[in-house]
Amino acid sequence: MKENIDNKVLSRLRIDETEYTTRLSKKFVNRKPYVPEVPGAVMSFIPGTIIELLVKEGTKVNAGDDLIILEAMKMLNRVKCPVSGVVKSIHVKPGERVTRGTLLLEIK
Repeated sequence: MKENIDNKVLSRLRIDETEYTTRLSKKFVNRKPYVPEVPGAVMSFIPGTIIELLVKEGTKVNAGDDLIILEAMKMLNRVKCPVSGVVKSIHVKPGERVTRGTLLLEIK
C-alpha cells in the first residue's frame, strides 16, 4: 500500500510481525526474489561447527522444520528446512567444522 505524505511516496513494509511505513528504493522494489540454485540443497549460511543433527536420512520434513544446530560465534543457530520432502543424504556429522556455502544435506 502506498501513501503520499509531504510529496514523498511511502510504502508499508512488513517484517515478521511488525509493519513499517518507509520509502522504498528502486533497487529494493526491482529486486529479484531469492531462489536457491538447487532447491533441495541445504547449505551452511555461516562458518561454524555442527553441534547436532536433528534429522536422519529418510526423515520426512516440512518447510521451516529445524534440521541442524550450527554453532557460530558462540551462538547456536538452527538451520531451517527450505522445502518439504524427505532427507535424501546428510553430508556432515556432529563436531565437524564447516565453511560458508558447505553442503550440509539434501532433500528430495
